Amino acid sequence: MTPIKREKDIIRKDCSEKRNAMTPEERMEKDARVCKTIESLVSFRHADIILLYAPIKSEIDILPIFNLAKAKGKRVAFPKCNTEERTMKFHFVDSLDELAPLAYGIREPSENAPVYDPEKTQGVAICLVPGLAFDAYGYRLGYGKGYYDKFMNNFSGSSIGIVYSSLILPNLPRGRYDKHCDVLVTENGIKTIKTEK
Repeated sequence: MTPIKREKDIIRKDCSEKRNAMTPEERMEKDARVCKTIESLVSFRHADIILLYAPIKSEIDILPIFNLAKAKGKRVAFPKCNTEERTMKFHFVDSLDELAPLAYGIREPSENAPVYDPEKTQGVAICLVPGLAFDAYGYRLGYGKGYYDKFMNNFSGSSIGIVYSSLILPNLPRGRYDKHCDVLVTENGIKTIKTEK
C-alpha cells in the first residue's frame, strides 16, 4: 500500500464516521438546501445535459434534481460502472424507475440506455460529483476506485463537487490521476475553490 493510499484510507474512515453520525433529519434538511443551491447555479440553468448520481450510504441525496431537470427539458444521465476496467459511462434515462441496483449496490441505468459521449454528444453538460470529502482546491476523496477521476479525464463540461461543508478539508493527499472539480456545492451555498499557487 502506498503512503498516499494509506493516508487517504485514514481520512476516508474519519469522514465516513462524521457523515454517518448525522441524523436522518439533519441529512434531509441539508440535502434539500444543497438541491436548492444546485438549482440556482448559472451552469445548471444553461446546461442541456445533467450528469447525476444515485446516492448510496450517507451520500448527499440530490435525486430531486432529476424531476426538476426533466421539467426544464434537460436530458439526465446516470453512471454505469464497468467493474473489470474500473471505468464508467453515463446513460440517459427518462425515469428513475429505469435505475436498478448493480455494482456496489448503486442504482444504475440499463446497458441498453443511450450513452452520453463527452466527445460526441451535442449540448452543454454539467457533472454533479459525489465525494466523501473535498479539499479547498476542489480535489475529492471518494471510495478509492478511481471511476470519477478516469471519467473526468475526457469530460470538458463543468464539474460540481457535492459535499457537506463540514467535510471540506484544507488539503487532501492526491495522486497524479486525481482531478479537481470546478466548484463545490454545500448546504451553505456555493464554495469557490482555491487555485494552486
